[in-house]
Amino acid sequence: MSEIVHAERAPKPVGAYPHARRVGNLLFLSGVGPRDPVNNEIPGNIFDAAGKLIGYDIALQCHTVFANVRTILKASGARWEDLVDVTVFLTDMARDFAVYNQIYAEYFAAAQPCRTTLGISALPTPIAIELKCIAAIAEGR
Repeated sequence: MSEIVHAERAPKPVGAYPHARRVGNLLFLSGVGPRDPVNNEIPGNIFDAAGKLIGYDIALQCHTVFANVRTILKASGARWEDLVDVTVFLTDMARDFAVYNQIYAEYFAAAQPCRTTLGISALPTPIAIELKCIAAIAEGR
């Protein structure tokens, strides 16, 4: 049996999927991006007059995506320390890996889940980073 989680304080999913799904003590988060939960904007994105993305702030997007993951974990009864596996998607590995890796190390200094980082050509919205996470929640929570 599984439980679907919709985190009201997290950005709305961009498709037909929940924020997370809990199966026993495992929590599977859907892909989480750095959109602002209040206004749905992507922090740090810079657009030209025609609306084409011409730049972004990977550090700001990293901090925002980690905050969004934390929000979904909290709504699910989980904590940051419960994360056991994190898959990270970067749209520009060569440009962004060093900054992302430094910020990631700050957030995961104490609890270190397994991690996979993939360089991909695009994500469904103009974001530079997305996380896919699995948490193991202690019994009783």
